[in-house]
Amino acid sequence: MSLIPKKGTVYVVDDDEAVRDSLQWLLEGNSYRVRSFASAEDFLSEFEPDGVGCLVLDVRMPGMSGLELQAELATRKVDLPIVFVTGHGDVPMAVAAMKSGASDFIEKPFDQAALKSVVERTLARAGDAAVEQDVRRQNMARMARLTLRERQVLERIVAGRLNKQIADDLGISIKTVEAHRANIMEKLEAGTVADLMRVALNV
Repeated sequence: MSLIPKKGTVYVVDDDEAVRDSLQWLLEGNSYRVRSFASAEDFLSEFEPDGVGCLVLDVRMPGMSGLELQAELATRKVDLPIVFVTGHGDVPMAVAAMKSGASDFIEKPFDQAALKSVVERTLARAGDAAVEQDVRRQNMARMARLTLRERQVLERIVAGRLNKQIADDLGISIKTVEAHRANIMEKLEAGTVADLMRVALNV
């Protein structure tokens, strides 16, 4: 019976074919979708951001190193969590990788259970981040529907101003403020003021 792939793709980049095969066998055996590459250059030439994923990356490779690939992805603003795997796991290198945003750092020969656990945690965090990003995109699209005046009213609602205070601030009637509030609630698809606040504050 075929395994149902778990959410997300694990990209493996390592110049050692035996390590690539071992990682692919281990991860696919635990129902992960895996794509493996022999070099950082090969990965960059084929990688297209597509949903949730993480990168299991060797540090020392011919040509572009793992740390250089990490820097290149940052330059390209590719938000792909990285788990470094290396047989040369000196502390300064680990510190440099983690300071640059790596999710974890595992030494070869790696413990299979530990690696599976790290990949699972990393993909789970990536999934949560993707959901949050999608919510922000939706909120920004809703906010874009507001007119300038509605944005002015919303800013004051978020600041805790009452309708009468908003009317005084903007030189309009309370009824006009109420009409704007109703439009804002509809455009932001907010059923309550709490919903409205969540949209306005998460963009």
